[in-house]
Amino acid sequence: MATQSVHDNCAFCKLLTDKEPSFKVDETDLSYAFVALFPLTDCHVLVIPKFHAAKMHELPNEYLTDAIALAKKIAIDHGLEDYNILQNNGRVAYQSVDHVHFHVISKPDEDSGLVVQWPPRKPRDEEEAMRVELFERMGASGKTTCDLGQLNAVIRAVTSS
Repeated sequence: MATQSVHDNCAFCKLLTDKEPSFKVDETDLSYAFVALFPLTDCHVLVIPKFHAAKMHELPNEYLTDAIALAKKIAIDHGLEDYNILQNNGRVAYQSVDHVHFHVISKPDEDSGLVVQWPPRKPRDEEEAMRVELFERMGASGKTTCDLGQLNAVIRAVTSS
């Protein structure tokens, strides 16, 4: 198991070392869950690993596994039927605290909680035609392993034609 790590300047590490107060919801040996400071809904909980890592790919797997399991437990314990689990990596991706964290946000209705707006989509028949062309250009069928860079180049070619 990775050695636990905390940073003195990290707001979430300060919660873990009791240098800042929080409203605890649940805790394991590897993770801590608390009520969000500015909740979007009546159930908005943050789950943080007890290991300082700014981004998810920097977090040891045992901490990641534990944090996800704790997020699941919170959803079950609070009877959440519809909810979002949100995790951002980096400022451009809307991460505001440089410590891996997962938001568990209840979604009581379409207008409450986390509101996600995907970019507009093409009509279904256009999407299907592009999908078929993409697979043809890649020589793909079924589950095809591919190079992501190559795939993205083909996607750009297909969508620009």
